[in-house]
Amino acid sequence: MLTILFDGVAYGMLLFILASGLAVTLGLMNFVNLAHGAFAMAGGYVTVVLMQRYDVPFVATLPFAFLVPAAIGAVLERTIYRPMYAKSHLDQVLFSIGLVFMVVAAVDYVMGSQQQLIRLPAWLQGRFDIAGIGIGRYRSFVIAICVVLTIALQYVLVRTRFGSRLRAAVDDQQVARGLGVNVGVIFSLTFAVGSGLAGLGGALGVEMLGLDPTFPLKFMIYFLIVVTVGGRSGLIGPFTAALLIGVVDVAGKYYVPQLGAFLIYALMVAVLFLRPQGLFAVAR
Repeated sequence: MLTILFDGVAYGMLLFILASGLAVTLGLMNFVNLAHGAFAMAGGYVTVVLMQRYDVPFVATLPFAFLVPAAIGAVLERTIYRPMYAKSHLDQVLFSIGLVFMVVAAVDYVMGSQQQLIRLPAWLQGRFDIAGIGIGRYRSFVIAICVVLTIALQYVLVRTRFGSRLRAAVDDQQVARGLGVNVGVIFSLTFAVGSGLAGLGGALGVEMLGLDPTFPLKFMIYFLIVVTVGGRSGLIGPFTAALLIGVVDVAGKYYVPQLGAFLIYALMVAVLFLRPQGLFAVAR
C-alpha cells in the first residue's frame, strides 16, 4: 500500500508540473488554453529526438525540453494567442482545441504515430527498499525535481516583484499599466514559463505516461481537472488536487481496475459539488 501511495504521489507531482502552466494561464490570466498539452508533447519529443538521434544523456535533454517549448510559447503568445485574450471563453476554447488538432496531425506526419521510447540511465532504473517499501528510483527523481519546482514557483508568485506585478496585471490591467507595469511583457514571460514547464513535464513523463501524437488529447482532461478541482486562486490548490488525483488514480487502477478512470471523474464531481470554486479558491 505504501508503495502504491509513493507511486501515486510521483504521478501527482508529474501531473502538477504538466498542469502548472495551465494553472497560471487559466487560473491567473483567465485564458482557456486547451492546447497546453501540445507544449508538453513538444518537450517530450525534444527529449526523444536528442536521445535517439544525437545520443544526448537523458538529464542533459531536460533544459532543452524546457527552453524549446518556452521559446515556442513566447512566439505564439506574441503572434496568435494575444489577440485571443479579449475574446470570450468559448472563442478561446474553439481556437485552442483547433490548434491541438493541427499540432496532432503535424506531429503524426513528421514523427509517425508510434509510441516513443527512451532508455533511462542505469542510476534511474530499478527500485530500492526503505523499511521494506519498494521505492522507484526514477519516481524519486521526478518527485525531487517537482518539489524544487513547486517551491520555486510558489516563491516567485508570492514573494517576488514579478509575482506581485503579475497578480496586479491579472486583477486590473488598466490600473497596472497606469502604475508602470508592462502587462504585455509580464504576460509573455508568464506564458513562456508555463509552456516551458509543460515541456519539462512532458520530457519527465515520457517514461511514466508514454508519448505519441495524441498526447495532448489523452491528457487534456487531466490538466483541466487539476486546475478545476484545485481552484483558480493560486498554485496550492492545483498542487493539492494533482496529488489527490495521482494517488486516487494509481490506487484505483491497482485495486479496482475495472472502474478505469471513473474514480477520477467521481472525485471531481464530489469535490465540485462540495466546493464549486475548487479546493482553495475563494468564491467571488
